[in-house]
Amino acid sequence: MEAVNVPPMFPITSWRGKRVTIFGLGRSGRAAADLLLDVGARVTIVEEHTSQDFESTSVTYGLRGARVFRGDQVAEGLRDLELLVVSPGVPKDHRLLQEIVQRGIPIIGEIELAGWFLRAPIIAVTGTNGKSTTVRLIGSILQQSGKRAFVGGNLGIPLCEAVPKRTQPSATPDYEYIVAEVSSFQLETIHRFRPWIAALLNVTPDHLDRHPTQEDYQSAKLRIFENQTIQDWALINADDPVVKAMVLSARSGVCEFSLTQKVEQGVYLEGGDIRGRMHGKEFFLVSRDALPMRGDHNVANAMAAMSVGLLCGCSIEEMVGALQSTPTFEHALEVVREWQGITFVNDSKGTNVDATLKALHSFREPLVLILGGKDKGGDFSQLAASITRQVKGVVVIGEATPKILKALDQIKPVTLATSLADAVSQAVAFASRGDVVLFSPACASFDMFRNYHHRGLEFKRVVGELQ
Repeated sequence: MEAVNVPPMFPITSWRGKRVTIFGLGRSGRAAADLLLDVGARVTIVEEHTSQDFESTSVTYGLRGARVFRGDQVAEGLRDLELLVVSPGVPKDHRLLQEIVQRGIPIIGEIELAGWFLRAPIIAVTGTNGKSTTVRLIGSILQQSGKRAFVGGNLGIPLCEAVPKRTQPSATPDYEYIVAEVSSFQLETIHRFRPWIAALLNVTPDHLDRHPTQEDYQSAKLRIFENQTIQDWALINADDPVVKAMVLSARSGVCEFSLTQKVEQGVYLEGGDIRGRMHGKEFFLVSRDALPMRGDHNVANAMAAMSVGLLCGCSIEEMVGALQSTPTFEHALEVVREWQGITFVNDSKGTNVDATLKALHSFREPLVLILGGKDKGGDFSQLAASITRQVKGVVVIGEATPKILKALDQIKPVTLATSLADAVSQAVAFASRGDVVLFSPACASFDMFRNYHHRGLEFKRVVGELQ
């Protein structure tokens, strides 16, 4: 199926009394509801899967004038509406969404809704891996440079929370820039979402449990550029041939970053130096060794962030200072503890095969790898060569275990664990002083945990309790 979109009504000059239904009461759904209630829309909320706090949340929104439908009442909540705001967690081929499409009712996502209200330039970052790290680094650079930047999107804070509230105009800062991580799921439901800078970091197979094909996944990513004009910028990874091919149709200016080659405009690595080139002028930025980042992939993320900083007029000193002072991000190659000479690293955010490959390549020490979880359609055989070279033992957990074992059938030793605590215990048995136990699952977390954050916290708890 191509997309859920039908042409929306533009512009909406008055929201008062508009009948808007929000499908999904996660964090982005709540942010959309807050914004729409603030501007006077008649809000209905529908939620198929209720959580422990649903009752109190639904009561709160009921008291504010919203109608709330759940479970088998969802269809009732979708009967009378002029616009549907859908959660990124609802797949585009959902039966109820298809019924809305057939009725000719516009469907948008939360980032599209926010974009209708935001006036500050949007810096949007997508890609298979590195989005969250790059967005945080961009935010650090802008803030270090004295610029008021909102940092959010898919990594946590919904874009609707950056919109000033009409009832409390002083409650939201007057942002100069909106820095947003955007996912393929969010990009499926855009119409006029237009970033001033749209960054595409990389594209490798992912989310094939939801996207029917790799081409469908790539098409969703490509949409980040579709509303840009000559006044905007596409920021791309010059080392990724898939990305390079995808941006050929871009109408905007093109800025690049590269670990392997000079670029016409952007940031690149030459020897041990990270250098910039803007408007025909080349200049030194920083020595690679001066950046406190493990792995080539994180150096590339830093170069993408510096490219944005240059486009925003940040000084070299401010950018380098921000990168050198930015702490390690939770669940992304996060060193948890050293115990009996063994270092434990939490890379729970490694939710696909390519992310785990990048994590493996970030270490020179002998490794014990813990991987597994809910399969997203990845090819685990791509891990085999790196595991053979670098890893002295593999511990597998989760629903994807049979598929992983088949893909790694020539790898020894591989053991199975029934829980994360069991996996850590078995990894400790493999490891010796000076080794690294790397938890980089290459899978989603939903078979055993609420999300990757919950999974990472559990890993840290188990490791913290080792005696």
